[in-house]
Amino acid sequence: MGKTLETSVYSEIGELEGVILHTPGKEVENMTPSNAERALYSDILNLSVAVEEYQQLKGVLGMVTNTYQVKDLLAEILEQPKIRLNLIEKICTFEQVLNIKEDLLELPSAELARQLIEGVVLKKDTLTTFLSDDRYSLRPLHNFFFTRDASISVYDKVLISKMANGVREREAIVMEAIFNHSTSFKASTVYPLNFYNVGKETTIEGGDVLIARDDVLVIGNGARTSTEGIDFIINQLKQNKKRQYVVVQQLPETPESFIHLDMVFTFLDKNACMVYEPLIMNSSKHHTILITIDNGEVVSINNKKNLLCCLKELGFDLKPIFCGGSKDIWTQEREQWHSGANFFAMAPGKVLGYARNVHTLEEMNNNGFDIIKAVDVIDKKVNLKDYQKYVVTIGGSELSRGGGGARCMTMPVRRKPVKW
Repeated sequence: MGKTLETSVYSEIGELEGVILHTPGKEVENMTPSNAERALYSDILNLSVAVEEYQQLKGVLGMVTNTYQVKDLLAEILEQPKIRLNLIEKICTFEQVLNIKEDLLELPSAELARQLIEGVVLKKDTLTTFLSDDRYSLRPLHNFFFTRDASISVYDKVLISKMANGVREREAIVMEAIFNHSTSFKASTVYPLNFYNVGKETTIEGGDVLIARDDVLVIGNGARTSTEGIDFIINQLKQNKKRQYVVVQQLPETPESFIHLDMVFTFLDKNACMVYEPLIMNSSKHHTILITIDNGEVVSINNKKNLLCCLKELGFDLKPIFCGGSKDIWTQEREQWHSGANFFAMAPGKVLGYARNVHTLEEMNNNGFDIIKAVDVIDKKVNLKDYQKYVVTIGGSELSRGGGGARCMTMPVRRKPVKW
C-alpha cells in the first residue's frame, strides 16, 4: 500500500505533488459517426495515435510527481463488497439500468472497472433488447481522459462536478467514490448531486474552475458551468467565514472550443498567464464580474473591465502571453481551437502544452520559456532541473481533436504552497 496523499490545492501553479490521469482506452473508439455528437465529439479519434501522444504526457508527469490512474483506483475500491454494491446501485439507478446490476456485481474488480469506463455491452436476450438500436446498457465514457472535468481539488476539499451533460455524470459518480474510499487519498468531498435543493440547472465542470490563490477563485460561466453552479460554489465558500474573492468570466456559448475557461485562459507563472486575446482582452459582450465574500456573506458584486484588470486589483500583476501570437487573428483562432491556451503547470513557470501550436510556443519562447520536447525528457536527453522556465511539448495532433489540452487531461490532488 502506497503513501496516502492528503488533498491540498491552493493555486494553479504550485509544485505538483500528485495528479490523477486516465490513459485513453477503447471507450474513445467505442462510437460511430452517428453517435459521436451525443458523445460530445465532433470526430472519432484514432486510439493508437492518441495513446502514443498521451504516453508523452504520462511519461513526463511520472518523472516529476506521483501519478494515479483512474482505472487502477476504481478497481481498488471495487474490491470492497459494500462499496462495490453502493457504487453499482448508484450508477444503475442514475442511468436507469437496474436490470444489469446483478451481472455487474459478479464481475471481477478489474473487469468491472474496465466495463464501467469502456461500456457495458447490451445483452440481446429479450425481445426489447433484440430490437434495440443501442449497443450498450452503460455507454462508454468517451471523455474520461479529460480527468479535470469530473472533480476539482479546491483548497482542502474535492468538489465533485455536476456535469452539464448526463452522458458524463458517471465520471463524477466514479470520482466521488474514489475520493471517498481509495486508500491513496485523504479527502473531503462536496457533490452537488447529494444536496436536496440542487436542481438540474446547477452545473459545474473542472475546466471552468481555476484556483488563483488561497483567497481567489476564477470561474468561467458558459455552456458547462451555470450561474447556479457558481452560486453553489459561493455558498460553500461562505462557510469559511473569511474574506474570499470569486472572479467570474463569462464565455460564449459557441464555438465548442470555448466550452471551458481554461480553453481561453490559464496561469503559467506567478507573473504570467496565457490568454486568448480576442475574448479575454477585447470582448465587450462577455462580462468579468468580481464577487467579494466576507464573514459568510456576499458583500459586493461588481463588473470589471476585463479579467486581467480584475486580477491586478487583487494583487496579480500578470503579463499576458497570447495564444496564437499577436499578429494574426486567424492564427489565434486556429491555435485556440486546438487548445493552444490550455497549459498545465507542474510548478511556477514550468508547464505542459501541445507541440502543434507553433505560434503560441514562439510567443512563449519570446517571453523567456525554453521549449523542450517531451520525448527528450523521457529519453533523458534533457534534464528539466537544468531549466528555470520552460514548456514541455507533447504530441497533440490526435488528442486535441477530443476537445482539450494538457490542463484538461490532468486532475491535481496536491500542490506545494506558492511563495508569492
